[in-house]
Amino acid sequence: MQTVAIEGTVRTEFGKKATKAMRKEGLVPCVAYGGGASISFSTKSAAFKPLIFTADFQLVEITVEGKSYRAILKDTQYHPVTDKLLHADFLLLVDGNTLTAEVPVRLRGIAPGTKTGGKLIQITRKVKIKTTPKNLVDHLSVNIESLELGKSVRVRDLDVVENVEVVTSPGIPLASVEIPRALRSAQTAAEKGEEEEV
Repeated sequence: MQTVAIEGTVRTEFGKKATKAMRKEGLVPCVAYGGGASISFSTKSAAFKPLIFTADFQLVEITVEGKSYRAILKDTQYHPVTDKLLHADFLLLVDGNTLTAEVPVRLRGIAPGTKTGGKLIQITRKVKIKTTPKNLVDHLSVNIESLELGKSVRVRDLDVVENVEVVTSPGIPLASVEIPRALRSAQTAAEKGEEEEV
């Protein structure tokens, strides 16, 4: 699993005025919490590029005043107009403690329905899992080799990973092979023709 390193500076001043001044300097106020601990710090907004602009699930190593902490990015807040990152929450990984995280879903194999003109569409790109830091995975995969035209695979079809509980509802579709409009029209015309022949 990939790890992104973030260097932080302890926040000593709080409130709107201090936060505004911090953001003016290109810094993002952050909080890391977990296992009864809470660390308020700030870091450069550029540090978030490898974390935010990716579909991958990554661990974060936060270093504040020489101390390192393992964490995952839990939540981010953006400016409604400029889309600028305003705040970030991290969850500290504590050995033995259960955590909830969102991990990407990867499709495995080739759907037979695509060979007969269907279009493969991934509907759900992430699912929620519950596990411990030791058993944390960076993705879950689902086999799509049985996907014919008009068929779907759902959360319940995900490959089972030991010590990882999928929290997302089992009935939610992950991917399906859609029948294109042209192919659907051709099918309807063919069915009509068969009816007329009878």
